[in-house]
Amino acid sequence: MSGKRIGILGGSFDPPQIGHLILAEYSREALAIDHILFVPVGDHPVKRGDLRLPVAHRLAMLELAIADNRGFSISRVDIDRDGPHYSADTVKLIREQYPQADLFFVMGGDNLRALPTWERAPELYRCCRLAVMKRADEDIAPDMHDDVLPGLSQKVDIVDVPMLSVWLSSTVVVSRLRANRSVRYLVPDAVLAYIRDNGLYG
Repeated sequence: MSGKRIGILGGSFDPPQIGHLILAEYSREALAIDHILFVPVGDHPVKRGDLRLPVAHRLAMLELAIADNRGFSISRVDIDRDGPHYSADTVKLIREQYPQADLFFVMGGDNLRALPTWERAPELYRCCRLAVMKRADEDIAPDMHDDVLPGLSQKVDIVDVPMLSVWLSSTVVVSRLRANRSVRYLVPDAVLAYIRDNGLYG
């Protein structure tokens, strides 16, 4: 993948749900990204101690979720090293693996709003571009943090998805599972089967 455009989508994927897949696919199309790397965290710096499942289950579900898309694959860069893991470090390690590639860090609009609170945020956007998905009801802009993060607006690409106004998260999926409510169409069928077969999130 050297010399190509590579997207990086990190997360706990606990569990992976269709919002993750939509974010990856729409970003890939809008920015002519050749390949998306899904990067599951081993020890999330914010959610440390709050992950619902160990990485083995999360990795297995993620493999099922992306199996039918040749434009997606998994990077173990945050699994095979000790934490805590910060996005700036993750991107630098992927840069070492693909030195000639153009890198895009894929995120939702909520993450752009919170970016000033991220550890070493300037290091992140100095070594890649930020591909930010904008939902219909979001008030975000590339220059919204230029007063505290100089130069950020020059590194942000907004992926406008006006039809996607529903906020979906893994927390919503787990809450519905624990309430014995349907999550069909919120997660891929193979992921739902894995959850049921392994008695997860009960």
